Amino acid sequence: MTRSAGERHGSVGPTGRPPASPGPTPHVRLHRLDSRPDGDEWIVGRLATGRFVALPEVGKQALDLLGQGLGAAEVGRRLREATGDDIDVPDFVEALVDLGFVAEVDGRPTESPPPPKPTFARIRPRHVRWVLSPVVPVLVGLLIAVALLTRPPVPLGYRTLLWSPHGSAVIALGAGVGWTLLLLHECAHLVAARATGVPGRMRLGTRLQFLVMQTDISGIEIAPRRHRLTAYLAGIATNLSVASLAALAAGTTDGTARGVLAAVALLALLPLPFQLMVFMRTDLYFVLQDLTRCRDLYGDGVAFSKYAARRVLRRAPAPDPSLDLPLHERRAVRVYSAVLVVGTTLCLAFLATVTLPADVILFARAVTRLGPGHSAAQRLDSAAVVVALGGVHLLWARTWWRGRGVSAEPSRP
Repeated sequence: MTRSAGERHGSVGPTGRPPASPGPTPHVRLHRLDSRPDGDEWIVGRLATGRFVALPEVGKQALDLLGQGLGAAEVGRRLREATGDDIDVPDFVEALVDLGFVAEVDGRPTESPPPPKPTFARIRPRHVRWVLSPVVPVLVGLLIAVALLTRPPVPLGYRTLLWSPHGSAVIALGAGVGWTLLLLHECAHLVAARATGVPGRMRLGTRLQFLVMQTDISGIEIAPRRHRLTAYLAGIATNLSVASLAALAAGTTDGTARGVLAAVALLALLPLPFQLMVFMRTDLYFVLQDLTRCRDLYGDGVAFSKYAARRVLRRAPAPDPSLDLPLHERRAVRVYSAVLVVGTTLCLAFLATVTLPADVILFARAVTRLGPGHSAAQRLDSAAVVVALGGVHLLWARTWWRGRGVSAEPSRP
């Protein structure tokens, strides 16, 4: 799951320009914008594009006045009377154009790409608003509690996964259940966000060496905190619900059916430890970011880690980027940066010492057995390994390349 964090008001990357630069006193027509107060600032943006920024109070006032159809000169005059400061409204208008918030400048449409198409667009907020009911988490909690109290026969060991003496059956169940659960997990995020009015888009992505499916719910910032947390935790709740149902069902059966259901329960639980790896922006990362009231915990953590590394290497460091943050964010970012560095280092070390060597040896062994001198069964097995292993790595590389320069959090000016 991914979402955008609110950017602080300032210069941002362009998403569209009007046919000509705005005049000194432009009149603008804004797209529909949603907003909510957030401490001393306002989170403002478009749900259709998932682009949101954090504006100070004076920025919100300027936006409201522009939305009333007033020209930049009149907006500047009113703000000067209200605040005593001279506000550069034309520059503010240019920033709004870059963000894609402006539909027309002086009667001329702006040139900006159309909003991306949401996944499962036929699902409307009214269809799924029930998932935001406070009754839903209570029911999920009761289901989990019942499953734990009845102690169904689901040992948390590898033998539970080996429910059949036929390896092909074990692999088929694991692949089928695994991908189905992954889709359900991401659909849970999508549905919870859609209930708040956020479009949501599902796509493949990468987290370090991992190929993942993720749901972009940019725009969830505008929802109340309870709804935001519901969207972040919906995937984990789905996995726990499936595991509880499968475990309870396993307790009422025997034989092969019990083995299959127990394996399903364990397969539903296996992805959950991954969520603790908050340095890879997992579901629990977004919960942590929200609870610490940080705008971009990951981006600011990376920036502070680079600053700290330059100091350790005795290179001339730039100013500490965390000093520009509010005190509560500064503390959270500095602690998170340590988690980020340690977690990333361990993951990449495991990749270099375990995963890649095993993959290279397995791939090379399969290639050598494709030639003459090997039985048809050996060549077929080797071909399957080459296709499966090579295909996964190629898909990872293609997904990573397409996502270069595209962060789950927009850059903070």
